[in-house]
Amino acid sequence: MSANSAFSLAPGVVTGKDYLTLLEACKAGRYALPAINVAGTNSVNAVLEAAAANKSDVIIQCSNGGARFYAGEGMADAERARVLGAASMARHVHMMAKEYGVCVILHTDHADRKHLPWIEGLIALSEQEVAAGRPPLFSSHMIDLSAEPLEANLAECERLLPRMAKLGISLEIELGVTGGEEDGIGEDLEDDADNAHLYTQPEDVLVAWERLSPLGHITVAASFGNVHGVYKPGNVQLRPDILLHAQECVAEATGLPAGQGERPLSLVFHGGSGSTREDITAAVSYGVFKMNIDTDVQFAFAEAIGGFVSEHPKAFRFQIDPESGAPYKKFYDPRKWLRVGEKGIVHRLHDSFAVLGSVGKSIARQ
Repeated sequence: MSANSAFSLAPGVVTGKDYLTLLEACKAGRYALPAINVAGTNSVNAVLEAAAANKSDVIIQCSNGGARFYAGEGMADAERARVLGAASMARHVHMMAKEYGVCVILHTDHADRKHLPWIEGLIALSEQEVAAGRPPLFSSHMIDLSAEPLEANLAECERLLPRMAKLGISLEIELGVTGGEEDGIGEDLEDDADNAHLYTQPEDVLVAWERLSPLGHITVAASFGNVHGVYKPGNVQLRPDILLHAQECVAEATGLPAGQGERPLSLVFHGGSGSTREDITAAVSYGVFKMNIDTDVQFAFAEAIGGFVSEHPKAFRFQIDPESGAPYKKFYDPRKWLRVGEKGIVHRLHDSFAVLGSVGKSIARQ
């Protein structure tokens, strides 16, 4: 029986009503799930292994660049590679997730205007899946037009959300700009840590909620000073209280008693790598159900492999030791050092599940 036994789902990828059930479990339990960007089967499998070890559900996602890499950089048509790579990743997770005994949310990360064809291509594939009696490929997609005026942002979301809602796919939107850069999407950090564009206005969140929530399910990545990547302390100032103000603003406008802990919004924490435990805990208490982790996981993978190469330098220069004649295949075999990298990811993610409070709270039926 799950430690979060008020909710129960079959293990595997969750979409539609099951996705909403998992979000409700996170809200009720006041915990969040790590959302890890992946770029190949090694990172996917490591995330599933870590989730199973922590008895936690998890979010697996890919960026447009990660999707293209999954398909292979050798594909000449980059746009098609993004669609096929993301679809290939999704199908791999659909096949494997239930075997690891946890619930998995599948998501695509930041898609600005030039990458909307990527999202529309994936929606089209999900339409084919649903027409054939299967679930959609993804649980949710992100449309990130936060760098554009609010009206342009919401108008595009209004165009695509009804199509997604019919399939049981949720929409993640971004309001305000997350600092830093990820796969060519983001905002350069400026010297002034109090950049206005890094802080979302609660009134904008309310406008988005009133216009979009009648069309389908949405989650909101509201910026509160968070950044992509890891930066030296003091470069930006996180203000998780902005999330609370947004919740209160929407609660009051929708008739819920203000100040009673209502959390009408399902919020997303972007730029989670390098954040303090205090800021993460505060954000989760204000309704964050999802925290993105990319940079730290990339480093954990690279650091582990780098350490292995340093321990066995000759194995990565010679097949056979030039002095002793000993073969080095057991070291340079890709399965050996890629597995070391996978273990690095698993080790790093133990901390993420713990700080987000999701350890032992999977709602997957055992």
